[in-house]
Amino acid sequence: MGTSTIAGLVGSVGAVLVLMTTSLETRAPSSQTAPPSDSAAPQTTGFGIPIEQVQIKTTKISSNFYTLEGRNNSGVLVGPDGVFLVDSQEAELAEKLEAAIKQISDGRIRFLVNTHVHLDHTGGNGHFGRMGVVLMAHEELRARLAQHNLSAGGVPEWRPPAPVVALAMVAYRGLTTVRMNGDEVRLIPAPFAHTDGDTLVHFMVADVLMMGDVFRMSGFPNIDRNNGGTVKGTIAALGTAIDAIGPNTKVVPGHGAVADRAMLFATRDMMIAVRDRVAQLVRQGKTPEQVVAAKPTSDYDAYVPGGTASNADRFVRQIYAELVGESTN
Repeated sequence: MGTSTIAGLVGSVGAVLVLMTTSLETRAPSSQTAPPSDSAAPQTTGFGIPIEQVQIKTTKISSNFYTLEGRNNSGVLVGPDGVFLVDSQEAELAEKLEAAIKQISDGRIRFLVNTHVHLDHTGGNGHFGRMGVVLMAHEELRARLAQHNLSAGGVPEWRPPAPVVALAMVAYRGLTTVRMNGDEVRLIPAPFAHTDGDTLVHFMVADVLMMGDVFRMSGFPNIDRNNGGTVKGTIAALGTAIDAIGPNTKVVPGHGAVADRAMLFATRDMMIAVRDRVAQLVRQGKTPEQVVAAKPTSDYDAYVPGGTASNADRFVRQIYAELVGESTN
């Protein structure tokens, strides 16, 4: 690892990066041609859906910004400076994602930032890294991908380390800005939220905020405690997002439909209310089973998009575990 400025990465296209605490790892240059598959495993996604049944849905939400939906939401800023990509989807979907990007741009993917560590958002990194795309991520995310790391959802399943080509060349801890295609792209760290290495991606001119799984429109929040996530940090990250945007900003969740600032307020308020209810039950000495049985999410079950008894109970157990852990520290 060496420390350097970013000017050499940008070339003559006019994109400028302003970084705080930036680290670079160089690798051999390569042309933007489709690399070999990242996996010799059967062609299925991490959700168990045969890959041939998953298509990338492209939606234009501003003059030069598109969402690309597979099993989650990626996003691209396109223009004369090339393509800025947010999240690489699963490894098995990377070629479809690349093809979808070529339908709406000249195909010159310059930068890829990961919102968090999970493989449905980072699995395609190797594909794009071998194309010469500059990968960017929070330092904690990079560190987790570089070693054996736990999967999401509370399942203690170890994942193998990612190859170097799939790791961020640009890693940051502070606010990082990329200027290209007439826009200012702000990478806003959201520590200890959904995971310990989350990034919110704010496209200032396009007026779009990509949240990764800090904010979902597909069930109650999922706090990945295996990978450093916390309820407290997620609530704080939602507050950061609310403060950063305006009433008309398009908010792209990690999963689900595009939302707005009002939905961020509603989600944060719900999380605070449910947390406080669980905290009261914890103070009464209730067990996890008793807390879940009390249904502290009941007022919100009908209003959370994609909410189910299963993901509501999971959320309650995650809150309980955090509160009990805090009380014993």
